[in-house]
Amino acid sequence: MNHYKSWSGLQKQLLNFLCEPLKNRVSYFLTRYHTVHNAYGRAVILLDNKELVSFSWVAMQEQEQNISNFLKFYPETYPEALKNLQVKWKENCIYSESDFLLAVTDFLQMPIIKALHSDNAIICILAILDRRVGTRTLKKIKQKNSYKNLPEWVRQFYELRFSVSNGI
Repeated sequence: MNHYKSWSGLQKQLLNFLCEPLKNRVSYFLTRYHTVHNAYGRAVILLDNKELVSFSWVAMQEQEQNISNFLKFYPETYPEALKNLQVKWKENCIYSESDFLLAVTDFLQMPIIKALHSDNAIICILAILDRRVGTRTLKKIKQKNSYKNLPEWVRQFYELRFSVSNGI
């Protein structure tokens, strides 16, 4: 994970990158429960103070359990199993707040075009909401319809961006 000073600094950067129609509508929330074992936490993306997607320590436990089960029963197939698990996690939004934080720090370090084509669904969400994605790029994305193959929890952000952008 890239080094960062504080969540509030990252949050400010993310909010500054939001496209104009979504400023003051989309917000990002991250908390860590430091008194709990392993400092578990939760991250959320909100629209008009309504939760659109959540990433929490519960998902981290599920990921760890999935990996543990494969290592225990099928250690020889672990690399292939991990790829299958990652597909499952993406489809069902099984990501922790640490996954979200990692995606945020990676996103802030990469060019917007690379972010739009990332394999990381969280990075794609951050990218599609970004003000650096212009009308022509949005039109191309919408015409290709490839975003419709994404899981519903990701697709909702594409549809949100299309709905607030003029000329799309």
